[in-house]
Amino acid sequence: MRQSSTFNLPNILTYGRLVAVPLVFGLLFWYGQGEQRWWAFGVFALAGITDYFDGYFARAYSQQSALGRMLDPIADKLLIAACLLILVADGTIAGLAIWAAVIILCREILVSGLREFLAELKVSVPVSKVAKWKTTAQILAVGFLIAGDAGETILPGTKLIGTVLLWVSALLTLFTGWDYFKAGIVHVIDQEGKN
Repeated sequence: MRQSSTFNLPNILTYGRLVAVPLVFGLLFWYGQGEQRWWAFGVFALAGITDYFDGYFARAYSQQSALGRMLDPIADKLLIAACLLILVADGTIAGLAIWAAVIILCREILVSGLREFLAELKVSVPVSKVAKWKTTAQILAVGFLIAGDAGETILPGTKLIGTVLLWVSALLTLFTGWDYFKAGIVHVIDQEGKN
């Protein structure tokens, strides 16, 4: 009897990342000042680590599933988007750095829409290596920014490092967004020609 992939280890890790979204958001919203910020950082760091391990275990134990392929990028995008929103709201991301957050959010929405359209055409757009670097840069940037002032007591410049990494991830976001757009627009134009 074939075991369901719904509750395999990679998918459980992805579910954990989805649960982390409201947890991190709530911790930053209600307890986002001083040392209590470490709780939010801890949950976020754990969620970020699962992003690596769910893919690793899926490949290592041949537990890839359609559910996992669907939920993994959704979990990533929700976690990053929720954190960016609350970090802008609490003033951790301020000034010109808000534009980096806007670039990241806009790209994620645009690429998700493109992927949904292409899925209807049965066209797969594989995740590139640069897109994986982008996700890593986003996780690191948001991690440093969540640590914020609490992190400054341990590593002076924590917020600056987070802001620089946020801009790096925004640039990688633009690059990968353009890559996806170029790969997808051919199919969009082809579909228009058929109508």
